[in-house]
Amino acid sequence: MTTYEILLMLDPEGAESHQDELIARVRELVEKGGGTWRSHDAWGRRRLAYEIAKKPEGVYHLVVFEAPAETLDEVSRVLKIDDGVLRHLATRHIEGSRTSAPRDDAQPAPAAAPAAPSAAAPAAVPAPQSEPEPESAAVATAEEPDEVPSEPTSEPTSEPINGGPTSRGEEE
Repeated sequence: MTTYEILLMLDPEGAESHQDELIARVRELVEKGGGTWRSHDAWGRRRLAYEIAKKPEGVYHLVVFEAPAETLDEVSRVLKIDDGVLRHLATRHIEGSRTSAPRDDAQPAPAAAPAAPSAAAPAAVPAPQSEPEPESAAVATAEEPDEVPSEPTSEPTSEPINGGPTSRGEEE
């Protein structure tokens, strides 16, 4: 048996009793299919990045269970039929991983943000060391001045490009 996790995004306008019934139905399908229910985590109401079905918010639930692949197919079929489900995503659960609501991960992020500028400051120190290299390159080009002036590349020419005639504006 494989361990799966399904993240559900439910209609925020739907009754909470309907959401509870849906979770109970998923649990019933898993247990009838020979699987084991591991956990259910209600993440709550969250604002969406873009509207889905003209709804700016969704109610998230994460369910984790062990079941055969046929049971997962049946659960997905039931979730597709239910109008209260805006989206769902079933993935294989990796043992030892901890999937948690975004609210838990959002708190440590500001503490990590100040560490990034301090790490970038030492990177700015080596930049002055790279400045002498262009000077040495300039010296190397000064030693070979015969090659640079031999082909004037910045002056416009009236010669046709690719052997074609020149434009009428240039000849007249």
